[in-house]
Amino acid sequence: MLLIRHGQSEFNVHYNRTGRDPGIPDPQLTAEGRAQVRQAALALQRAERPIKRLLSSPYTRALQTAEIIAGILKLPIDIEPLVREHAKFHCDIGTVRSQLSETWPALNFDQIEETWWPALDETEQDVLKRALAFQARAAGWADWPEVAVVSHWGFLLRLTGKPLQNAETAEFDPTR
Repeated sequence: MLLIRHGQSEFNVHYNRTGRDPGIPDPQLTAEGRAQVRQAALALQRAERPIKRLLSSPYTRALQTAEIIAGILKLPIDIEPLVREHAKFHCDIGTVRSQLSETWPALNFDQIEETWWPALDETEQDVLKRALAFQARAAGWADWPEVAVVSHWGFLLRLTGKPLQNAETAEFDPTR
């Protein structure tokens, strides 16, 4: 399985500069973030890595990342709410399902509630529990070696123990 952290978002720019939550709900990718993702997707294309399915968190920055990757690699996108970010900052206030469906009409958001994100008090233990649930689920997929997952810093850190940079990829074996 290939894990991909979303590209640079509007939140990342402000937070990395100030260390403070800028209060931006469900931020979009920046132009630099889009370029980071294109570069990562083109590297995957050149590597001829066998990716046949792309899963994405329902946050806008992850969906925009998945959309770029899917366009370059010609992949379908499935929404996977388990891989959402650690609900801690204003950027972790999502967009309601009806608006996501309107923005991305080709994607199926039926598996999430209208307001699908939790309160901004999710503990690290909560995120770890969710990461372990995702790992157990993914370990049962026969095609897991051909799946790529677009997610977030906090979730990926709990899943792998590695702090991934924007648009960075990492191999992950859910059976271990």
